[in-house]
Amino acid sequence: MTEYPHLFQPLDLGHVTLPNRVLMGSMHTGLEELGDFDRVAAFYAARAKGGAALIVTGGMAPNREGGVLPGAAGLFTDKDIENHRKTTKAVHEAGGRIAMQILHAGRYAYSPECVAPSPVKSPISPFPPAELDEEGIEKQIADIAEAAAKAREAGYDGVEVMGSEGYFLNQFLVTHTNKRTDRWGGSYENRMRLPIEVVKRVREKVGEDFIVIYRLSMIDLVPNGSTWDEVVTLAKEIEKAGASILNTGIGWHEARIPTIATSVPRRAFTWVTKKLMGEVSIPVITSNRINMPEVAESVLSEGCADMVSMARPFLADPDFVAKAKMGKSNTIAPCIACNQACLDHTFEMKVATCLVNPQAAHETELVYTPTETPKTVAIVGAGPAGLSTALVAAERGHSVTLYDAASDIGGQLNMAKQIPGKEEFFGLVDWYRTMLQEHKVDVRLNTHATPETLAEADEVIIATGVTPRDPQIPVEGNPQVVSYTDILQGRVEAGDRVAIVGAGGIGFDVAEFLAQDKPSPTMDLQEWKEEWGVDDPDVSRGGLAEGGPKPEPSPREITLLQRKSERPGKRLGKTTGWIHRASLMMKGVKMVGGVTYDLVDDQGLHVTGSDGALIIECDTVVLCAGQEPRRDLADELEATGRKVHVIGGADVAAELDAKRAINQGARLAAEL
Repeated sequence: MTEYPHLFQPLDLGHVTLPNRVLMGSMHTGLEELGDFDRVAAFYAARAKGGAALIVTGGMAPNREGGVLPGAAGLFTDKDIENHRKTTKAVHEAGGRIAMQILHAGRYAYSPECVAPSPVKSPISPFPPAELDEEGIEKQIADIAEAAAKAREAGYDGVEVMGSEGYFLNQFLVTHTNKRTDRWGGSYENRMRLPIEVVKRVREKVGEDFIVIYRLSMIDLVPNGSTWDEVVTLAKEIEKAGASILNTGIGWHEARIPTIATSVPRRAFTWVTKKLMGEVSIPVITSNRINMPEVAESVLSEGCADMVSMARPFLADPDFVAKAKMGKSNTIAPCIACNQACLDHTFEMKVATCLVNPQAAHETELVYTPTETPKTVAIVGAGPAGLSTALVAAERGHSVTLYDAASDIGGQLNMAKQIPGKEEFFGLVDWYRTMLQEHKVDVRLNTHATPETLAEADEVIIATGVTPRDPQIPVEGNPQVVSYTDILQGRVEAGDRVAIVGAGGIGFDVAEFLAQDKPSPTMDLQEWKEEWGVDDPDVSRGGLAEGGPKPEPSPREITLLQRKSERPGKRLGKTTGWIHRASLMMKGVKMVGGVTYDLVDDQGLHVTGSDGALIIECDTVVLCAGQEPRRDLADELEATGRKVHVIGGADVAAELDAKRAINQGARLAAEL
C-alpha cells in the first residue's frame, strides 16, 4: 500500500495509460545546443528510470525566427531527428515516455528575426518584433505542425505546444500584445484563433495515437491579461481541437510577481487549476512549487488537478518518484527553488544544473564510481562543502568521518534558513542529516578537530567555511555595531533604526530578516498573495489585484548601503535579484550606493557619497561586508608537511556560495 494513493493512480489517455500522475515538466537545460546527444539521452533516461510517468523536454524551436536564442535547438534536419532518436530510445529503454515541447518565443526571441502579432517590444528583449502578415502567420502554424510530425518521426510519445508564459501563442491572446484589427485580432474569438488552429493542425499531422499537451496560461499576471472566462473558453476550444491534456502555465516571463522562486509558497497556484476542473473532460495538470510527494498527494487528493508537473525537483533528484513509491521520501534531495544553478544558468547561457545535485545535466562527466581502494577520509566542517564531500565519498565506498565544532550540521545554511522566504533550507539541512545516516558517515559534532585528531586519516579535507570580514570602520561612543552572524543566530536584537553595511546577498538577506517581524508570507498563501497583489482572474483581469501589492510594513527603518556606485542588488541572482529588490522596496527599505564609511558614533553611521557627507541615524549597524576564509587548521596542517584539500569558503570566501561549495565538494569526492 503506497503512502501516496492519488499520486500512484494510473492515468488512462485512451491509446496509452501512464503509470502515475507525475509529469516531469519542461526545463531548458542547454544540453541540446551543445550537440552532445549522448549526454542529453543520459539526462532524460535517468529521470525515466527514476519513475516519471511522462517527461517533457526543454523547448524546441519550430523555426529559426521562433527560437528563444539564435541557434536554439529544434528538428530542422535529418541529423537533428537522428540525434533526438538517441534520447527517445534511451528513455524508452529506461521504461519511460517522453514528449517534445514545441516553443515559439514570438517577441521573447532574443534575436532581430523575432516575430509577433504586433510590433510591441518585450521588456525582456532588446529586439522589436516584426508584425506578421497573413502569409507569415500561416508559415508559423505550418512550422509548428511540421515540428510535431518530426517529433513523432524522432520517436517521441507526444508533444507539448507551449501556449503560456507570454510566448508566441500567448501573445495573440491578449490586447497587451495583440493590437491587430484583422481576423487574428480584436475580439477574443479572433485572438484565440491562432492557438486553436495550431492544435488542430498538430493533431492532423500526428494522428490520434499520440499525446498532445497544450500549455495554457491560467493566470497571466500582466496588465490587460486574460479574464477567467477567456481562459475557460480557450480551454474548451483547445480540447475540441484535439489536445490530450491541458498543462498549467503561470505568469508571463515579464510579470513582476514571482512564480517559482523559493519565496513563493508551495503549491501557490494550484487554486487556479482547481477552478478549471470540471470545465473540460481531458486531464488537467497543475504546476509551480510542488516539490515533495506529500505536497503532490495533497494537491491531487483535494481535486486541484488530475496530474502534477514538477520540473526542477527532477534536477535535484532524478529518483524522486521511485523513492516516493518505496516510502523513502525523506531521502529525496529537495528542490529549494533557489534558481541559482538552473534558471540563472539558462539566462547566463550556461548548461542548467542544480545547486543541491551537481550531477544534474552532467551525468556522463561527473560519475560517482565505486572505489576500488577504500580510504579513511576526515572532513572538517559540516557546512555545504563538507556535507557534499562526505555524502559522495561515502556513497563511493570510503570510510568518512565528519567533524564540526558546532552542535548541528549545516554551517551557514542554518543562517540562510532564518531568512523569510528561505524556509526550504530547513528541509535541505534535514535531508543532509538523513543522508549522513543512510551512508553511515561518522558525524562528530561539538568537536574541534586538531592535527592529532586527523593524523591517521588517508585524506584530510578542510571545509571550515568563512569568518565575517571587519570593514574597519572607526567606532566612537557606545553604538550597537554587530555582525550579520549576531543577528541571524539570535545573539543580538536589532534596534528600530538599522544601517546595513554591505548590499550583497548577505546584506539583502539581513534586510529581509529585519523587515519582517510577523511569520513569513511564504508560509501563508493569502498573505503572500496580498503582499504581491495576486487576485482571482475571475475578479481581476490577468490576476492582478486592484490597488497592487499590499505588503506588511517593516517594523524597522532600514538603510542598506554599499561602496560600489552601481545599483544595490545588481549582482544578485539573474532571475531572483529583482524579487529581493522589489520586496525590500515595497517595505520601504532605503538603498544607497557609492558611499565610503567614515565613522560610527552615537548619532549613527557617517558616510560620504556623491552628494557629500551624510549621517544615517540608526540604533544598530549590521556589518555584512563580506567574508574571509577560515583556514587556520589548513595552514597548521600544511606547515607540518601534511597534504590537505581545502574547499568551500575556506578555499574562496566569495559571498555565501553554496552552489560552488557543494559542486566543489562533490567533484573532489568523485576523484578520491
